[in-house]
Amino acid sequence: MSDSSIFIDGAAGTTGLQIRDRLEGRSGFRLITLDDAQRKDPAAKAQALNDADVVILCLPDDAARESVALIRNERTRVIDASTAFRTADDWTYGLPEVIGRDRVAAARRISNPGCYPTGFLALVAPLVATGAIPADALLNCNAVSGYSGGGKAMIADYEGEGASPSAWNTYALTLAHKHVPEMRKHAGLAHSPIFAPSVAPLYSGMIVDVPLHIAQLAQGETTTSLRDRLAAHYAGSPIVSVADHDGATLPVELMTDTDALRLFVFGDKDGTQVRLVAALDNLGKGASGAAVQSLNLLTGRPETEGLRL
Repeated sequence: MSDSSIFIDGAAGTTGLQIRDRLEGRSGFRLITLDDAQRKDPAAKAQALNDADVVILCLPDDAARESVALIRNERTRVIDASTAFRTADDWTYGLPEVIGRDRVAAARRISNPGCYPTGFLALVAPLVATGAIPADALLNCNAVSGYSGGGKAMIADYEGEGASPSAWNTYALTLAHKHVPEMRKHAGLAHSPIFAPSVAPLYSGMIVDVPLHIAQLAQGETTTSLRDRLAAHYAGSPIVSVADHDGATLPVELMTDTDALRLFVFGDKDGTQVRLVAALDNLGKGASGAAVQSLNLLTGRPETEGLRL
């Protein structure tokens, strides 16, 4: 197998640096890099985009669209970590465990999932697909992330000189968070979920929580049946697992510094309520780890190669 040339556009950002770390020392890849002057040269950037076998975009939405437009050949494949193409019909959504590994491996354009949607979809999409959660269900999603999910600006708010962030902040109070369209579309839902994200004063980590009344589910569904459905869906996955947990709390740091995703199903003693919970690292399976997983599939390499599991 020949080496694949990789160009990370936005390599100096948090996601780009994390992707590069996961490729460090690996055989089979040749990184195309630009120095500071070249990064500001449109011709040099266009050349790098078209020379690469795979381009990984770690850019704001508008800049990602501009970079895609500069690719003039049918050979270069793209993994985009922005929000720009996550609901586009001509892009493949990069969540192999939900949409299928073969589809990701064969794709020319892949949109890397958002961190919150990764947890939400891992929990909800298989249950909607099997009819356990009706497609017209009215769902809520509560979530908390480390501040690195907000990029350089939020990192500076928490770590910069004179920073004094509060212990916890909720946000997206307008109910119009940019992740909601991809959550609805890729879960197969008729209605947008109410999404309540928040940020905690830690660098990375994430908990995504979908509370449900059993009455919202298809007849006969229970806490046990939901857990069994998820366990069957992810059976054999080297990255996503369904776990038991005997305690009454889960720390947001549970999966920090890993690229794995762990799912839980909790129920009350009366069997009337359930909470579907996903634990992941917003920088791992929620961003850079997911991009490297898709890169491995695109280039015919072992799916978990370079991942932190």
